[in-house]
Amino acid sequence: MDLRTVEEHRHSVSTPFGDVSYLDIGEGPTALFVHGVGTNAALWRHVIEACAAHRRCIALDLPLHGRSAARDDQDFTLGGLAAVLGQVWDSLELGTVDLVANDTGGAIAQVFAVREPGRLRTLTLTNCDTHDNLPPEAFGPVVELAKGGQLAPLGIQLGRNVELIRRSAFAEGYEHPERVDDEVLYGYVRPVFGTLEAGRQFERLLLSLTAADLMAIEPELKEFTVPTLVVWGTGDQNFALRWAYWLRDTIAGATEVVEVEGGKLFFPEERPADLVPHLLRFWDGNSPH
Repeated sequence: MDLRTVEEHRHSVSTPFGDVSYLDIGEGPTALFVHGVGTNAALWRHVIEACAAHRRCIALDLPLHGRSAARDDQDFTLGGLAAVLGQVWDSLELGTVDLVANDTGGAIAQVFAVREPGRLRTLTLTNCDTHDNLPPEAFGPVVELAKGGQLAPLGIQLGRNVELIRRSAFAEGYEHPERVDDEVLYGYVRPVFGTLEAGRQFERLLLSLTAADLMAIEPELKEFTVPTLVVWGTGDQNFALRWAYWLRDTIAGATEVVEVEGGKLFFPEERPADLVPHLLRFWDGNSPH
């Protein structure tokens, strides 16, 4: 699905945390897709295209990402972003859903899931922050730049040059960054780096995300019995495969890890065929009868 087609399905919903932009494509039981830091709902466009005959697929832009603006006082902690997810859920009256998440979205999903297990039919986690791996070691230098206030001015240059994006740490989330459309990359980077003000907000976001919030929910994950699938790219330098098995062994409802050989962080965008069949099988096995 190209970006023009994606935009035809874009909507906005008002919440106490500000307006949130989202995609709404397909029919059937609802699946909700959550992206991570530095991307947006378009990350899921190919997965959604393949799933739309089976699910009403909703993918939101988190605050500061895509077309969702961030308020000056936006709470960028995992708990604060999970609250945004809950408000979107309430405003759209989504009921029980299949929740699918990637990267920081996976951390947000874990927090939301243990808070609101009754809202989930299933949970699927792809490569994401887990336990004390936040920020991941490979991403540490970026966080250090944010701490020093140096990331925002550097980011402005990134947002103006797509070839710089392809050579940046961000592009290491792809096996083949050279194959990603320019407009997709600009669509990811410009909302968080298009202005110095946005870059300062992005610095604040990165510094608000802490491992303590994930470690605090470990006891709840051990009691979380909602059916959970873990699908993990094995070539990700940020989120090693061992974290997939940590999730499987920790979450009470998790029984399976699907390994995507060589897949990197953004494999749901780059290799949707390695995710979609597992989603459909998993959903079918856990559909209400």
